[in-house]
Amino acid sequence: MSNTNEPSNKTQDLKNRLRQFAQPLVDSLDGKLRDQVDKRVDERVDEAMASRLAVLERAIADLDRTTQELERRLNELSK
Repeated sequence: MSNTNEPSNKTQDLKNRLRQFAQPLVDSLDGKLRDQVDKRVDERVDEAMASRLAVLERAIADLDRTTQELERRLNELSK
């Protein structure tokens, strides 16, 4: 009966050894992929934030110009 389990045991032992051998490589690749994904996400977030910031800056500039124009008109009326 032990002869029938012997190939199964050898296969399982081989699988375990292969896992032990490959695990550092898998961990390394996993870490590198995670870093790449994190970097890409950071880049996209930075791009989105820069775009939104540009919109806000334009709006602030428009408000500033309008405020200056209103102040100029107010000063003309006060004279």
